[in-house]
Amino acid sequence: MRPDWDEYFLDIAKAVGQRATCLRRKYGAIIVKDKIIISTGYNGSPRGEVNCIDSGICERERLKVPKGERYELCVAVHAEQNAIINADPLKMEGATIYIAGVNVADNSTASGEPCKLCRRMIQNAKIARVVYQNADGELMRLKPSEIMN
Repeated sequence: MRPDWDEYFLDIAKAVGQRATCLRRKYGAIIVKDKIIISTGYNGSPRGEVNCIDSGICERERLKVPKGERYELCVAVHAEQNAIINADPLKMEGATIYIAGVNVADNSTASGEPCKLCRRMIQNAKIARVVYQNADGELMRLKPSEIMN
């Protein structure tokens, strides 16, 4: 069966996430406008820094920090942040960002719901819509008024 556009772009975001360098989770994000991909990003260390998969060290994993807590211990830049950094600001206005994640340990779906900082960046980039899969694999769609909630 042919996927709808949201499923199609989420599958591409998941493929982008395969480049992620995090030992815990692999996230991919793509920004799309008028059914054209304008940017991609995955989670990983900043340019020029050692990647966690190369060093074998994840401070948050070592300390057993739960998802969504103590981001200051993590050296990675989020997939959404990288997609926004790499995009033309004019093209992002009114676009949709698709976010997909996978737990490295068991290859299960990780919630792609953006954290509060990423939500602020998404709003500031004037991205109009967020589409992601929750941990149950359900497709979630956020409208502009829901992005900051």
